[in-house]
Amino acid sequence: MSPRPKKQRNCEGSFCGQAYKPTGTPLKDLKQIELHRDELEALRLCDSEGLTQEEAGARMGVSRGTIQRILTVARKKTSTSLARGYAIIFVSDEE
Repeated sequence: MSPRPKKQRNCEGSFCGQAYKPTGTPLKDLKQIELHRDELEALRLCDSEGLTQEEAGARMGVSRGTIQRILTVARKKTSTSLARGYAIIFVSDEE
């Protein structure tokens, strides 16, 4: 039995292929954590624009529960990267 197909998510930003890293250390020498496009979009909508999870879900075309799961993962990845000095690599889910 195959898993349910992933619902198309509406994302506005285009940062794929870029990275955020500490200065002074080459990217190849750092542990890298991938932040997917939908995770970055959920962070942007809820934390930067101040939308509720319901409003962000409506903008992205997914449920509030899905936004909540995406945010939980994205916030953990981001905080871990910042606290431990890892690089954040922005990737597309459409690869």
